[in-house]
Amino acid sequence: MKKLFTLTILACMTLFVSAQTVTGVVVDPSSGDPLIGATVIEKGTTNGTITDIDGKFSIVITEPGEPVLLVSFLGYNPQEVSVMGDGNVSLGNIELAPDGLGLDEVVITGTMDIVRDRKTPVAVSTIGVREIQAKAVGNVEFPEVMKNTPSVYVSSQTGFGDSQMWMRGFDQINTAFLLNGQPINGMEDGRMYWSNWSGMSDVATAVQVQRGLGSSKLAISSVGGTVNIVTKTVENQQGGFARFMVGNDGYLKGTLAYNSGLVGKWAVSALVDHWQADRKWAEGTFGQGQSYFLSVGFKPNERNTFNFLVTGAPQNHGQRWSQSLETLEEDPKFNQHWGLDSDGNILSERYNYYHKPVMNLIWDFDIDERTTLSSVLYASFGRGGGTGDYGRGRIRTEEGQVDFAAIEASQSGIGSFGDNYARRASVNNHQWYGNVTTFKKNLSPDVDVSVGADVRFYRGDHFRQIVNYFGLSGWNESFRHATRPSDYVVNESYSVNPWAALTNFAPEGQRIAYDYSENINYQGAFGQLEYTPGNASTFIQGSVSNQFYQREGRWSDIGKSDSVNKLGYNVKAGASYSFDLSNIIFFNAGFYSRQPFLDNIFENIRYSNDFIEPEIENENVIGLELGYKLFLESFAANINLYNTNWGNRTNVSTFNNDAGTPDDESDDFAQRNIERGISQVHRGIEIDMRYDFLNGFLLKGYASFGDWKYTAIDRVTVFNDDTGALIGEEDGSDLSDVHVPNAPQTSFGIGASYRWNGISFFADYNYYDRLFQRNNFNSSETFLREEIGTLDPYSLIDAGVGYRFNIGESGLELRANVYNVLDSFYINQTDPFGFLNGNGRTWNLSLKYIF
Repeated sequence: MKKLFTLTILACMTLFVSAQTVTGVVVDPSSGDPLIGATVIEKGTTNGTITDIDGKFSIVITEPGEPVLLVSFLGYNPQEVSVMGDGNVSLGNIELAPDGLGLDEVVITGTMDIVRDRKTPVAVSTIGVREIQAKAVGNVEFPEVMKNTPSVYVSSQTGFGDSQMWMRGFDQINTAFLLNGQPINGMEDGRMYWSNWSGMSDVATAVQVQRGLGSSKLAISSVGGTVNIVTKTVENQQGGFARFMVGNDGYLKGTLAYNSGLVGKWAVSALVDHWQADRKWAEGTFGQGQSYFLSVGFKPNERNTFNFLVTGAPQNHGQRWSQSLETLEEDPKFNQHWGLDSDGNILSERYNYYHKPVMNLIWDFDIDERTTLSSVLYASFGRGGGTGDYGRGRIRTEEGQVDFAAIEASQSGIGSFGDNYARRASVNNHQWYGNVTTFKKNLSPDVDVSVGADVRFYRGDHFRQIVNYFGLSGWNESFRHATRPSDYVVNESYSVNPWAALTNFAPEGQRIAYDYSENINYQGAFGQLEYTPGNASTFIQGSVSNQFYQREGRWSDIGKSDSVNKLGYNVKAGASYSFDLSNIIFFNAGFYSRQPFLDNIFENIRYSNDFIEPEIENENVIGLELGYKLFLESFAANINLYNTNWGNRTNVSTFNNDAGTPDDESDDFAQRNIERGISQVHRGIEIDMRYDFLNGFLLKGYASFGDWKYTAIDRVTVFNDDTGALIGEEDGSDLSDVHVPNAPQTSFGIGASYRWNGISFFADYNYYDRLFQRNNFNSSETFLREEIGTLDPYSLIDAGVGYRFNIGESGLELRANVYNVLDSFYINQTDPFGFLNGNGRTWNLSLKYIF
């Protein structure tokens, strides 16, 4: 064994010494713009790569002699480039001539707001397709690929798709997410549910994280930053892949993808997969789902390009909510929300199921050499929800799990809320249509102007339905309904299968607890002027938007509410100066007048058409940023200073008062908090760097130091959401000594990767500190405005290794990843009623056949 180990080390050292790395930049010959996602392949092999946001590529040669690179991009003539010389070689700019018939491979940058590091004066980090597919495929949440970015914190949770993300201390409600130019935050409350986007790891070609106000032209909720997710459209080369993956706790995944290549004026790319698992890591977190992706490209003539895309990720998974600290320290995998039914099958009381097909049609019109029109027309149709208990008849085992078999054995006849138990689903269906159109004109070599429109139409339907009666023949349900008699009974149950949820949900007569709809219409206009004289780059942006709100009740408050229109706007400007193409400084500033979310303007969104009085006004956001960028041949670094003031916030939130242990559940209730006039300041410094060295080795690091505090709150009012009873109220307080919780205000990380001759490896270390617990102004018992402590600092190590080898014109790739290598136990978040911990050691192993 020792001899084998020594030989292995010597072989690796030999490979390391003899490796040859070739770099270059693929550009458009007329504009000089980089071609993002161009394919670079070592001719005669399957060894290849694609260009990044700046058009750059780096490839390690695998064959001896004088290799030839085949460089291609849809819409351009492919080019063969000979690599001359020994050692590392830089090919400089490679210009591809347009063929006049092809298709653009990457979605329209006019609606994407993709920026290049060297030019645009914002703090930005870009993650490429190789890193995405190496680190975030399988039993890992998609946001995990961004956790090595300064000021980005991903709180991994133990349910599939339940992770949360923070940027500069702002949660994902206040971070804007775009998919190919399409806003995807929830229209009602800004939330992101990553379970709906589990297929992104397989179809994303890049993720760009713009911290702070960023460069997005849209009037979107980018208080913390903007995340642009770029999916692939159609690919130049014919072929595809089949992959099989296994992981811990019974995780299985199979994926099949195919690209037609360019056939006349058409090209098609498609992907489907299926996954399932006994659990993610904690008990009762089983799950399964599918992903599908179809992209069809068409170019009828030289000036027009169309691309149609449809994607979705139907899924269902068991969930785990907060626990007491004592419970987690005794058993980190404990989950009080699952049990066995009468047939011995595992069943989760807290269970998420959803199917959200998303489609968009992209049109790119080159009006002339200096004028373009870009437009994305999109739609999504969400169906599904989350399950929970209904009634006071829960029975538990001695171990603390729900005893579904005992519940069913104890029940018969018509049930009622005070005496019996059923499992309900809170359904959240929606229809969402929109369009983003951008017109861009190059007025001179130094001046570009862009104007556009952003229009959205949204309707969300919310109600509850029963999915399991556990031996009951029906349920007496008249509570809070304005017209139902006291003996009204519902008796139908509905599937929690995400495919069935598209059409199988309760009609009005079978709905329980509440039933209402929310209508939102949004109209926005935006503009941008860019001036880039010499070594300078400047921009100024502005947008204005009108948002229409209306609630329609069908339960305790029948009819439509009054309609409300809120006008919002923003203005931002920035400038950068390059001293010598290697040293760049930048500054930007902006102001947002942001409309409140619909859910934050009603007294009780579930039961009432009445607005909160006095009327909720717009939030105000002021952002300032100063940065320095350094670019050398093999080294790059960024330093950013930021200050964000966020004032006049209103937060209306509902919590289930479930402390996570059986002894505390006798006092379960839904608690609703109305918090008005919240203000806070987030300031900090961010540092990140990368060093390419030694034939395929890449070293990356980052550090973030924040000082995020509340400054004041005007009023807090707390209600029992089930009964409407007032629990408590208190007027304004000084919060200047209260830190913003749930994201570490100190973090740093370092990562290394290596790629040569089919071998790839990565290892990442992340450290988190000054992670404050949630403070008490969300508590039902007190309104104390004081610190209640910090969570223990913790660190995580992730690592992965892959090997790819050729089989004729095909290839095989074997990859193994391990997350939380040391199996560390850590608490990564709190909520008003308990603690949440991340996953222990998890792993996956995959075999991919490329054809």
